[in-house]
Amino acid sequence: MSLSQPLSITAILLAAGVGKRLGRSSPSPKVLLEFGGKTLLARHFEALAQAGVEELVIVTGFEADQLIAAAKALDPPFKLTFVTNSRFTEGSVVSLATCTDVLRRGGITLLMDGDVLYDPRMLQRLIDGAAENALLVDPELEPGDEPVKLCFDASGVIVDFRKRPENPGVRHGESVGFFRFSPATGAELADRCDWYVQNAPHLEYEEAIRDLMLAAPARFGAEDVGDLAWTEIDFEDDVVKAREVVLPQLEALV
Repeated sequence: MSLSQPLSITAILLAAGVGKRLGRSSPSPKVLLEFGGKTLLARHFEALAQAGVEELVIVTGFEADQLIAAAKALDPPFKLTFVTNSRFTEGSVVSLATCTDVLRRGGITLLMDGDVLYDPRMLQRLIDGAAENALLVDPELEPGDEPVKLCFDASGVIVDFRKRPENPGVRHGESVGFFRFSPATGAELADRCDWYVQNAPHLEYEEAIRDLMLAAPARFGAEDVGDLAWTEIDFEDDVVKAREVVLPQLEALV
């Protein structure tokens, strides 16, 4: 898919969660964790600006006022919009469902987990992907049930997308948690989110995306980012990895 056509690019950043697994005594939203003197939020802003995103929609919930104040203080070059998920202790599909109007606008939509430290070149790779809809995959899979796995058959077609896949395929990798959706798929995803909020609000947003992938796998493509540094931050060990492994690689890019 070419993005040379005049379609706007809006990013949705999911940042409503509590982050209980980090076990912090004075918790704030995970996107306000600092690495190398910059918060995850500030790093997202820099990467999104470089990628030419026109609007960022931040889904807040836990400590929403703190997050909104921090975001406004960064004064980004793109439009900044906030939506609040008052049900942020439920599944993340509820957070994504707060943005169904964004998904139905008709432009290109990027969806991003907020708790990721990453090489900013990932966003351009996501935007430039050839498929109608794209996501990022790292073929080096972290062990255990926590990572969301993207599974492929022998021809490279996506056959599953879950923490515990029903069909492991012949190869698999870990989803970074970044996605690009076409206007048509964005509208379909909004419909699926509405369904999940009504019927299974405890589930994560990946289930809604999985439904669309398995219904029409040819519309989705995965961009390999195994050569780029990144980590999702869920546990204290992830914070250590971010500071000791990923951050030095990102600082070397400057």
